[in-house]
Amino acid sequence: MGRKRYPQATRLMITADGGGSNASRSRLWKVALQELADDLGLELHVCHFPPGTSKWNKIEHRMFNFITQNWRGRPLTSDQVIVNLIGKTTSKTGLKVRAAIDTRKYKTGLTVTDEQLARVNCTSHEFHGEWNYAIRPSR
Repeated sequence: MGRKRYPQATRLMITADGGGSNASRSRLWKVALQELADDLGLELHVCHFPPGTSKWNKIEHRMFNFITQNWRGRPLTSDQVIVNLIGKTTSKTGLKVRAAIDTRKYKTGLTVTDEQLARVNCTSHEFHGEWNYAIRPSR
């Protein structure tokens, strides 16, 4: 979506929760981000919310009440119904939600070797480098 709207972009900012599969210490997360940076040819700047503060995610916070209002009183009978209701949500100021079902199968139990992690072109930001960093394309 962003490539059409911002064709000259060289960087992408990603905000993420502090825990789970996209935690700042997750080795697999960083290896996957390196693959994304390489595929897109973009520098990724990642900022994790400190533990227990995911409620600070502005987009989630601004849109959640509109999403729940949009599907109020409607039976959530399938994944497709849920995604359609979410995807038709807009805020009073015109912010729109885009949603899609990802039907791909993902392997579980993957481990990342030290060598794989060493290939991640990651630089810590000056401010809270343990949570904030940049991953640049390796090519």
